Amino acid sequence: MSTTERIEFSTDIAAPVATVFRLMLDPQGYRDWTTPFAEGSHYVGSWQQGQKIHFLSPSGDGMVSEIAEYRPDAYVSIRHLGYVAQGVEDTQSDAVRAWAPAYENYRFLATSTGTRLVIEQDATPEFKAYLAEAWPKALQRLKTLCEAAAR
Repeated sequence: MSTTERIEFSTDIAAPVATVFRLMLDPQGYRDWTTPFAEGSHYVGSWQQGQKIHFLSPSGDGMVSEIAEYRPDAYVSIRHLGYVAQGVEDTQSDAVRAWAPAYENYRFLATSTGTRLVIEQDATPEFKAYLAEAWPKALQRLKTLCEAAAR
């Protein structure tokens, strides 16, 4: 039984959907906008549907996930399956099974002024406050990045 709650964040970005989608998932753009979660955050893997992807801190610890759904310029659903610690995946421990799978979804909606980006994320009680603090900062960084690119 999952112990998560779905939380939501959104922002309006004065840039076309294609720009927001590209910069959010691009390796360099990702490193920039995810800084509020952990300086040096990065990913290893593919954003293609059905593919494994690791979301990692500079130490190499992080999340093991897979792309549940991928619709270019529209929607990405990430299925978090467990942790990566010291290079070892944990998808079976009791601690992981208490919350996994958990989803993180990105919805890209065209507006008259650019893009409305909506984030839905399953969060455990112990990470809810952290995410509530980090996501708005991350979305502000992404907004700045995308709006500069659109100028």
